[in-house]
Amino acid sequence: MSTHEVVNQPPPLAGHDIAADAALLEAVDREGAGWAAGELHRLGKLGGGTEPQRWADEANRYEPLLLTHDRYGHRIDEVDFHPSWHRLMDVAVAEGLAGAPWADPRAGAHVARAAGLYVWSQVEAGHTCPISMTYAVVPALRHNAELAGAYEPLLTSRTYDPGLRTPQAKQGLLAGMGMTEKQGGSDVRANSTTATQAGDGTYRLRGHKWFTSAPMCDLFLVLAQAPAGLSCFLVPRVLPDSSRNTFRIQRLKDKLGNRSNASSEPEFDETVAWLVGEEGQGVRTIIDMVAMTRLDCVVGSAAGMRAALVQALHHVRHRSAFGGPLIGKPLMRNVCADLAVETEAATALALRLAGAVDRGVRGDAGERAFGRLAVAVGKYWVCKRQPAVVGEALECLGGNGYVEESGLPRLYRDAPLNSIWEGSGNVQALDVLRALRREPGSLDAFRAEIAASAGADRRLDEAAAGLAALLGGDDDLESQARRVVERMAVVLQGSLLVRHAPAAVADAFCASRLGGDWGHTFGTLPSGADTAALIDRAMPA
Repeated sequence: MSTHEVVNQPPPLAGHDIAADAALLEAVDREGAGWAAGELHRLGKLGGGTEPQRWADEANRYEPLLLTHDRYGHRIDEVDFHPSWHRLMDVAVAEGLAGAPWADPRAGAHVARAAGLYVWSQVEAGHTCPISMTYAVVPALRHNAELAGAYEPLLTSRTYDPGLRTPQAKQGLLAGMGMTEKQGGSDVRANSTTATQAGDGTYRLRGHKWFTSAPMCDLFLVLAQAPAGLSCFLVPRVLPDSSRNTFRIQRLKDKLGNRSNASSEPEFDETVAWLVGEEGQGVRTIIDMVAMTRLDCVVGSAAGMRAALVQALHHVRHRSAFGGPLIGKPLMRNVCADLAVETEAATALALRLAGAVDRGVRGDAGERAFGRLAVAVGKYWVCKRQPAVVGEALECLGGNGYVEESGLPRLYRDAPLNSIWEGSGNVQALDVLRALRREPGSLDAFRAEIAASAGADRRLDEAAAGLAALLGGDDDLESQARRVVERMAVVLQGSLLVRHAPAAVADAFCASRLGGDWGHTFGTLPSGADTAALIDRAMPA
């Protein structure tokens, strides 16, 4: 017998349809974008192929390279990406995952886009950062009608046109944001970057940003201190006269994960900028962008959970140990079923939030109010759950999952990121409390959503009553903010699953997450859980 005969190893996970995901497709239809199913399957089949998997590996293996000067000593401040990054970006933009929904009048366009992001980001998550920011910049830019009129048609384009050139000379644009500084981080009101009026309707910025991702984007929304206070500005990399705006990239961050995506520290020195919104209203202006990127954090985390679950299910389906296939072992079935329940709950919530955004931008005030609170709740909880899910899924592969070639280490490194970006856990929890105090209509909308499932499950009803008591109590809510938001999230997820998921999924979720019959790790579903049904539903086609 050959010493290198390969037996009992799973075949490559390739040639499948990422969009063949019952929880996703049902949610897409439920939220008004069933018309996009064909496009999702086409994108899912592309993403499940071997070539995009190679793009993902190469984009992370060959990291972006900072080029500060040309051969003659002139500053150019460019970042060189591997060709595979550009291939991933080209697909994402062409599929409408960037700004396209803002130019699409169809009801459900934002849901379809969120579902597409969910599918395509399972191939590679890093490149979706500029895709997400480009999507999110449009509502914020509309605070300046002249700038929106000039740039929105290019931000909503489906043409990926990389390279630093005059925006009006390009077929499509990408956008980023520059908010945080080293002395303040999330406390953007501590920013020291200044904005001085130039007398011609523009401003000049001077300062240093601490974490500005995707620095090769064409446009950035930047916060700076103007005479009237913290304000929001549009900063193009290239000015209308084709000259380079001052955007000195001091260095790229050496990050834990998200390696394909360049994150930079740009310095502004007499950098030309245009005011977006009113002076002194910078946070209020840019929060429209932040709200949309927070939605994408929820979608991206749900997608990362699904990608890890699919890897685990594929492995245990084809791997044998201790006399039979791993999928046949009761304890492994419990682990996989538990992961499937958590992932479906995240998916249902992510698409419900996308539906709220879609209907909100079309004038539904109730959905806007619900989204104001629920996006922050979902961003906190789903992003917190991703590292635990990915870590457990990795363990299902044993040592094979710890090897780079499996793809799980990249998923594991990327898993904590969405919980940090666009406001860490504490920021989200405090934002929820702020909404509860200042926008009572959002709590009313949240309660109405949960009440839609009243009477359907005793455990959910009891959890909802407990949440109501917690919200109405006299305790110091700030010190308990995480506990409050966690309860809001799981009750909301339970309400969605009881109404829309198969009985096996809803019962397992309510028994474990709401009924208290759950351990501290995955694989501790109660003995009555229908693990076979849960796994069959989650199994990739």
